[in-house]
Amino acid sequence: MVLSVRRAVASDSGTLAAVAAVTFPLACPPHTTDEAKAAFIATHLSRSSFDSYLADPARDILIAELEGEAVGYTMLVFAEPSDPDVASALTVTPSIELSKFYVLAGHHGQGIAAELMAETIAASQQRGAAAVWLGVNEENARANRFYEKNGFAKVGTKRFLVGENYEDDYVRERVL
Repeated sequence: MVLSVRRAVASDSGTLAAVAAVTFPLACPPHTTDEAKAAFIATHLSRSSFDSYLADPARDILIAELEGEAVGYTMLVFAEPSDPDVASALTVTPSIELSKFYVLAGHHGQGIAAELMAETIAASQQRGAAAVWLGVNEENARANRFYEKNGFAKVGTKRFLVGENYEDDYVRERVL
């Protein structure tokens, strides 16, 4: 099977929203309610949200496709962090946020995430980043192992709102 990673375009917004709706719940801790997940998806991962993200010159979205079918995506945000906990934790600037990194569960363990990460890091370097940072739920062991394996060190913590509850995230940074 042929895997490709490319920059997403405006016509990908519906596909990205569909992948996001399936993959976002995978990153949530077990105690996150279905209602909270659905509200987050409706607010931040809808087709109209992706329309806005794709139109924003401060964002790059990469889409991974296997034989032409979307199986994952990443979103980079090219701005200094507004969260004071993140800003104080980072060790290198300029830094870029890896805001989203998801692969469909049925495609875990196939090397797709590694290729998507390589392309995401390359896109960050093309934008002149000295580092990439992300927030990942402390309880998401699979994601934390993946990010650690890919050079993202824990540098701090932050809070992330899903529904009415704040979750605890590690702030991880990879110096480029």
